[in-house]
Amino acid sequence: MIELVSQSRCISCHACVLACPQNVFDSVPHAPPVIARPDACQTCFLCELYCPADALYVSPLAHEHEVVDEQQLIAAGLLGSYARAMGWKRGHPGGTENDLTYRMFEEGLIQP
Repeated sequence: MIELVSQSRCISCHACVLACPQNVFDSVPHAPPVIARPDACQTCFLCELYCPADALYVSPLAHEHEVVDEQQLIAAGLLGSYARAMGWKRGHPGGTENDLTYRMFEEGLIQP
């Protein structure tokens, strides 16, 4: 579930607002977006993937809120960590080589 929009890192591009399929965020002109409907979050991580500033934290806990501290998240390297793990950030190891969903094609469960 979405837990944090970093006020210090956010560049107010609103990519997260556009990426969110559940309309969790409200845009604020010339300011970081606001998490307006956190309980609507599907924990899909799209907002975190599309954030160019690593300003978001989506907790892997899908159905409960987690109390977070921005400085602890930064120290632990968690802001933007999902995007890096998936290979969306340059210069960081990818994660797609570990993705076994291609087996669904091999088993005929999904057609290309």
